[in-house]
Amino acid sequence: MPSAPFHEEVGRRFSAAGKWVEVYARARLPTRFGKFDLYVIRTNVDDKEHLALVRGTLRGKKNLPVRVHSECFTGDVLTSLRCDCREQLELALAMLAKRRNSLLIYLRQEGRGIGLGNKIRAYTLQEQGLDTIEANLNLGFASDLRDYRVAALILRMFGVSSVHLLTNNPRKIEGLTENKIEVSGRLPLVTVANPHNMSYLQVKASKAGHLLPAKKRA
Repeated sequence: MPSAPFHEEVGRRFSAAGKWVEVYARARLPTRFGKFDLYVIRTNVDDKEHLALVRGTLRGKKNLPVRVHSECFTGDVLTSLRCDCREQLELALAMLAKRRNSLLIYLRQEGRGIGLGNKIRAYTLQEQGLDTIEANLNLGFASDLRDYRVAALILRMFGVSSVHLLTNNPRKIEGLTENKIEVSGRLPLVTVANPHNMSYLQVKASKAGHLLPAKKRA
């Protein structure tokens, strides 16, 4: 599928209630799954550079397939088996690449918002018997500190009317809805569990309300 014209110019800013997102850079990005237009987004909500991978035309689209993916360096980059983040990311990219119009937002909020260093500290506590939520609480954090304001601002900047969200996490639906994004449907991302992340997935389902289960690897 040929790339459509870029949707937003570099320097384009969208503001709401004193918060803004801005297109800092953009480029074409061929991937294993297909071609995307890649946007780097800066914001005054935090000091991170967030990403948007776009297929086709977004403005005015209803029921747009969208994945809001939170950064996981250990999973996405280092292929950690402790979580299913990389599997969810790749499954989402494969699904979105098949659509004429779609969007993946990559939020730089590592470790459910506690940062990479604290995430590794939480790994140590998990090795001592705590689950993922207990480890965060032991370190003095809430179980999940992720914030979906930036994702909502990006969607509004691109003029998206409503989304079909690729997620297993009801909190993401709530987070977008609270920020004035209509979530008109949900598309599940069911991964295949392995011996290293089985308990992690069970805690997601039993304590965080994620809409699982995942299937166990044969």
